[in-house]
Amino acid sequence: MSLTPRPKPKGSVDSTRDPEIHLRVDSSLVLIPVQVTNSRGTSVTSLSRDNFTLFEDGVEQKITHFSQEDGPISIGLIFDSSGSMRNKVLQSSEAAAAFLRTANSDDEFFLVEFGDRPKLAVPFTSDTDAILRRILQNKPLGRTSLLDAILMSLVEMKHARNRRKAIVILSDGGDNRSHHTPRQIRNTLLESDLQVYAIGIFDRKPPHMRPAEERNGPQLLDDLAEQTGGRLYPLENLDDLVSTSARISRDLRSQYVLGYSPSNQTRDAKYRIVRLNVISPDGTPSLQTYYRRGYYAASE
Repeated sequence: MSLTPRPKPKGSVDSTRDPEIHLRVDSSLVLIPVQVTNSRGTSVTSLSRDNFTLFEDGVEQKITHFSQEDGPISIGLIFDSSGSMRNKVLQSSEAAAAFLRTANSDDEFFLVEFGDRPKLAVPFTSDTDAILRRILQNKPLGRTSLLDAILMSLVEMKHARNRRKAIVILSDGGDNRSHHTPRQIRNTLLESDLQVYAIGIFDRKPPHMRPAEERNGPQLLDDLAEQTGGRLYPLENLDDLVSTSARISRDLRSQYVLGYSPSNQTRDAKYRIVRLNVISPDGTPSLQTYYRRGYYAASE
């Protein structure tokens, strides 16, 4: 069943302005999505609440909410349509199709494309065919405005109807056109309640033969993903694009969600550091956790 896209305000988003998004977690309940993997990178889905301990600013918190349900997700797909993707557009389209095929009926998606400038190509909808039709019309051209595209996605995500939110970036990395800086985008993401996943289609040339922005691309995407509890999936082979897209979808749907009411109820708008420990019931070593490392408390 398709969902009619929400009416948009007149005028387009001006991506040249400084971020004006101020997202805060309601201090009465903090929800932390967590993915746990073993040494092979496979998701571990057999844990219980007792396997987790959670701390905020060094103080242990009581986990009052624990679930592992495949609930609905609001997802923004950020699709690189710059000129450097010209020889990769077919595989990228197939990767997007593989990701969207795993959608649940209550999921919703939007599409932001970016070249010289980002564009909200398809607003929120549950009609995945509409997303695919737009991607198949894509004609790669221009330079790369990845950071501006992330900001535009955060603006659109304010219209999400689901509690769980994520953006998925499909790009060859680097940025040579955005008006916003990596620091601005990092700070804005720290104030958000979504996860960032990225498929990095990086040039296999030696680093000294790549433009500076492309050399920095992998680190930029990794930093953005890690601080939100998401992951970067660097590709060694374009033939792996489809399977990697499907893996991200599985990872999103095999998470635990831990919730707690902070013992510190001060509404001071300060950043709170979250630390999570996990112990396997069978003593399996080398469990890896991916989760948001903190949040901003609500303000008065």
